[in-house]
Amino acid sequence: MFSHVMLGANDIDTSKAFYDAALGAIGCKPGIIDPKGRCMYITKTGVFAITKPINGEPASCGNGSTIGFAVDSPEQADAWHAAGLANGGADCEEPPGVREGAGMKLYLAYLRDPAGNKICAMYRMG
Repeated sequence: MFSHVMLGANDIDTSKAFYDAALGAIGCKPGIIDPKGRCMYITKTGVFAITKPINGEPASCGNGSTIGFAVDSPEQADAWHAAGLANGGADCEEPPGVREGAGMKLYLAYLRDPAGNKICAMYRMG
């Protein structure tokens, strides 16, 4: 459905270190900085990017917004969460674990990135 997702970041180097670790824990290669200073994580299913806002204003998180990353297991979600915490991320929501609702059973792990963006690792359980 999506071609790419881009989030604002005030410090690209700090955010890149965070995402290199967190996304590396789920099998992504380190981000690539393009000529405009944006950091891109390119996979076979899409692109995730971080950038300083083009209007020159500070980046800010969207209240009520969450970007979710698909993972292959609860263990991979836990590794993503631990790597993010160890590299400048902050805990948010409940601790990683199973959530049920609307007929679905999911394993979720939430973090705030260094710019305050809310992100999640999600595993759809059987």
